Amino acid sequence: MKRTFILSLALMAATAAWAQNPQEVVADAAAALTAADDVPVVQEKPKYWTSTLLTNINFGQTWLSQWVAGGYNSVSLAGNVDASANYAKDKMIWNNRLQLDYGFLYSADKPIPQKNKDRIYLESKWGYQSGVKNLSYSASFDFKTQFGNNYKYNTPATSTDAEGKVIEPSREDWLAARELKSGFFAPAYLNLGIGALWTPAPWFSLNVAPLSGGGVFVSIPELRKTYGMEATKWDEAGQPIEWKSVRMEFGAQIKADASWVINDTFSYTTQFTAFYNYLTPKVEPRLTWDNKIFWKLRKFFALTLSTNLIYDPMVIVRDSDKDGVADTKGVQFKEFLEFGFTYSISHKH
Repeated sequence: MKRTFILSLALMAATAAWAQNPQEVVADAAAALTAADDVPVVQEKPKYWTSTLLTNINFGQTWLSQWVAGGYNSVSLAGNVDASANYAKDKMIWNNRLQLDYGFLYSADKPIPQKNKDRIYLESKWGYQSGVKNLSYSASFDFKTQFGNNYKYNTPATSTDAEGKVIEPSREDWLAARELKSGFFAPAYLNLGIGALWTPAPWFSLNVAPLSGGGVFVSIPELRKTYGMEATKWDEAGQPIEWKSVRMEFGAQIKADASWVINDTFSYTTQFTAFYNYLTPKVEPRLTWDNKIFWKLRKFFALTLSTNLIYDPMVIVRDSDKDGVADTKGVQFKEFLEFGFTYSISHKH
């Protein structure tokens, strides 16, 4: 563009002065073209970081009036944040992702709000390309916990007055009947691993870390038995009454990630993780499987389906102290189908 502009000025000047001195005019035009070639070209600065942010706020409401089939008025509110910051330069990559989920509901049959969604999940993965195609040396970090206490809301017992009329449980009765199930850093899972990262396709990666170490933390004493902590104190009958707050782990971890972006409005992500503890060779591996389907229906509205599956052989699903049966382990599963406001941004820098 600059070259064309200078050339135009030179031609205009040549036309105006041609009759006076043709040789000088030609020399001036040639000098102008040479100066245009010397103009420096500005190089665009390389961009190594790619960051994204996806936020959702979902609201649900049910209202009934003389509904013969029964039911309860209810409202629910939930939000989540999914943010990533990824770095790639030459043979090195560094991927980071933070997921935050929080939600609660209020139903007319219980005079207290009930939290039904709560998670903090941070993961980081570093890789450096080896001499083998699609294979990199890797180091990984992941951390999971939640914001606050979660409860199982048991129905309190009812009572009657002097006339035999049933007295409905108060808010204080409901609060006293609820059962604490988890809390902040109760549990919390932290893991560091060294191994290899295989990326055969842009949408799939497999990280194998045969050297993985970390710990399980339970800050609330009454929950330590539930999450498999080691007993440290027993009563006179030989029953454990106190447990450790931390269980250290050393083993191998496998993590598979897949992500399909069908178009600008529909995507699916999944992650499967297996951890085997060398320190407890007779115990089965701990497994987790997370899935999320995101469907953007309009510019600021979306439908989200997410599932979380956990199998931890150290966690008690049913407690003998509560049900009169032996302590049992099992698969934990959670599913959310949500519709609401969404906002997303992406940036390269």
